[in-house]
Amino acid sequence: MPMLRPLVAAAAVLALAPAVPADAGQRRREQDQVLDARQSGQVMSLRQIEQRVVPRMSGFDYLGPEFDPGTASYRLKFMRAGSVVWIDVDARTGAIIGRTGN
Repeated sequence: MPMLRPLVAAAAVLALAPAVPADAGQRRREQDQVLDARQSGQVMSLRQIEQRVVPRMSGFDYLGPEFDPGTASYRLKFMRAGSVVWIDVDARTGAIIGRTGN
C-alpha cells in the first residue's frame, strides 16, 4: 500500500492542474498562417475585411473571425435574436462568397 500513495498523489495533482485548451496549438498555427499570408500580400488584413462586411450586417452582433488557410477565406460570425450567421469572405479580394444560417 505505501507504493500506491505517491501514485495517488500524482494522480490528484494532475487532476487539479489547469487544463490547456485542446485547440490552443491549432489557434496558434492559424494565426501564424494568417500573418505569413498577410505579410506576403496574399490576403487582405482582417481589419479591411471587417470594414467591408460588418457595416452590411446591421442589427447583428459581431462575434469574431476565423481564418481558413486552405481556402484563403475568413469566416465572420454574427448573431441576432439567438440565430447565428456565418459570412464567408475571400481573403484575397474581400468579396463575400457565402452565407450560412438565418
